[in-house]
Amino acid sequence: MAAAFAFALASFAQTPAQRPPVSQLPPEEDAGEAPKDYVFNPVQSKREVEVGLLYLHKGNFKAAASRFTEATRWNDGNAEAWLHLAEAEEKKKNPKGERAALQKYLELAPEARNTAEVRKRLGKLKG
Repeated sequence: MAAAFAFALASFAQTPAQRPPVSQLPPEEDAGEAPKDYVFNPVQSKREVEVGLLYLHKGNFKAAASRFTEATRWNDGNAEAWLHLAEAEEKKKNPKGERAALQKYLELAPEARNTAEVRKRLGKLKG
């Protein structure tokens, strides 16, 4: 780690013309910056929905939408996540995102009790 720090310090002490190209710099050590590799994980998907609901109830619709999107990445078949994502997108005033989430919800849960209500809502978005 000390060597990486010394390398970074030395490279920034140089003028831009003397610095090595970005491709030669050491990789980022922050794992949070690395792209996620999503595999089917219904437990993680459920957790993301729970946190998203907390954000939704607090009025942080952007964070809620982000969590619901994460939930759909962990489990694309999580109809609840798609329905809540539609709600968050509606609150964010994003009809395109709301429409896409509602369509996916209907695809996953065509026999749900709220299907008629969701279809009506979707019809209003198209018009």
